[in-house]
Amino acid sequence: MSEHDANARFVRETIVEPAPIARARAHALELGAAPLSPAIGAQCAVLAAASGARSIVEIGTGAGVSGLWLLRGAPQAVLTTIDNEPEHLAAARQAFADAKIPAARARFITGRAADVLPRMNEGSYDIVLIDADPENVIDYVADGLRLVRTGGLVLVPRVLAGGRVADPVQRDAVTTAYRSLVQETQESQAVIAALSTVGEGLLQLTRTGA
Repeated sequence: MSEHDANARFVRETIVEPAPIARARAHALELGAAPLSPAIGAQCAVLAAASGARSIVEIGTGAGVSGLWLLRGAPQAVLTTIDNEPEHLAAARQAFADAKIPAARARFITGRAADVLPRMNEGSYDIVLIDADPENVIDYVADGLRLVRTGGLVLVPRVLAGGRVADPVQRDAVTTAYRSLVQETQESQAVIAALSTVGEGLLQLTRTGA
């Protein structure tokens, strides 16, 4: 086993997922709504806590796993979560209720993110998490950077696309979009960018205001 594989296995086996999130994960898998890994969820919670987030937008609700991790890190925040699958939103509502998240802490919006995001207020959010429609990820990141305040975070999980992004032979539309996103944000003056390779990968962007 390589050092990378050993580290990845250690991380997978070490993260302790709170029971409400573990139940939401099980439900997500039943629905076919692939949830974030516990390692990425834990990173999102740490970032939410460290940033003192009070207002969060989530693109792609799934069954509530990522939202629960974000609110674990920022329990006083209000989460606005967007998904075009009513069944996923219903599952997330139940997961939030099971986790004793106050109703006032979560807003559920049914619809396409491309239709919803343009109507949201610029510079009004601390974190935008993007976990939907990978073919539109570049557009969503542009929207996310418009929505977050200076110093706010845009988080993009799954950005390594199961290892395809690192393989130059892979040139499908989704892989190319993720690869372009990583490269362009590393060179941009408008953000400070970092790429975590734990789990499925997490691109972290902080808006600089440049």
